[in-house]
Amino acid sequence: MSNNLTEGQRAVLAMSQNVIGEVKKVIIGKDEIIIKVLLSILAGGHILIEDIPGVGKTTLAVALSKALSLEYKRLQFTPDVLPTDVTGFNILNKQTQRFEYKPGAALTNLFLADEINRTSSKTQSALLEIMEEGKVTVDGVTRKAPDPYIVIATQNPIGSIGTQMLPESQMDRFIVRLTMGYPSVENEVMMLKAKQSLVPVDSVRPVVSAEDIVNARHEVENIYVADQVIDYIARLAAATRNHQFIKLGLSPRGTIALLRMTKATALLKGRDYVIPDDVAYTFNDVVLHRVVFNSKAKINGVSGEQVLREILSTVEVPRVAR
Repeated sequence: MSNNLTEGQRAVLAMSQNVIGEVKKVIIGKDEIIIKVLLSILAGGHILIEDIPGVGKTTLAVALSKALSLEYKRLQFTPDVLPTDVTGFNILNKQTQRFEYKPGAALTNLFLADEINRTSSKTQSALLEIMEEGKVTVDGVTRKAPDPYIVIATQNPIGSIGTQMLPESQMDRFIVRLTMGYPSVENEVMMLKAKQSLVPVDSVRPVVSAEDIVNARHEVENIYVADQVIDYIARLAAATRNHQFIKLGLSPRGTIALLRMTKATALLKGRDYVIPDDVAYTFNDVVLHRVVFNSKAKINGVSGEQVLREILSTVEVPRVAR
């Protein structure tokens, strides 16, 4: 399958396999999640993981930062976290009598925003600026985030104590929303045995550099997408905007995110072109958190996943030859 790949694309494929292998040392039985997070990074996006505490979200972020050789910071979002904790602030140096900038937690390569839906809307907005624009402005001075810049945000399921809904504008900035879920019995046994043998997250080796990630993103951008596939993505988006159970359909930003994810998927599957199966593979992860379902869906007991499955099954799939 990889015969048509360029040398650069083959390098991305090998790099990705190395990263996945390293992260699997400490994240057991969650290969699909590891792959999808890596796809999101290659597509240049930020990741939202919605799940209960204790399923390995922080370990996943730390392991990725080590395998990718990225500077990593974590901030626990609580009601008393201030926007300046995220963006940074100026403080007076008593010796020089000058103000000095103290960077916030978010100015790092890989930022884990833990339990983002427990903090104030002002603090969420501060993070939104960095995610959207890749920079922060403090007292009129703008500072760029490092490249690559990746946010992995976690949130507890809505209804948990102390949580609030993220606004649609912020949800739309995450290229995917993922759920790790509980491990199977077999995988939990493997995890417990691994803990007994003390395999720490520090055992994860750096296998790529920050520059490699930047170059990999350029390679993903060059993946070929046929007009039929672009038309397919547009028709899927239109179907979400004209569905009886959907109040707000997929935004144009969402269709662009879907296109980027399908390109990354194609490359990790050893192709230099996108096929409709790549679209279907990433569709739910990209779309589900972006659309708003109406009261009719709730009354009829129809879940968001069911609606998206119906859309995928009813929109005609093109035949693509390359």
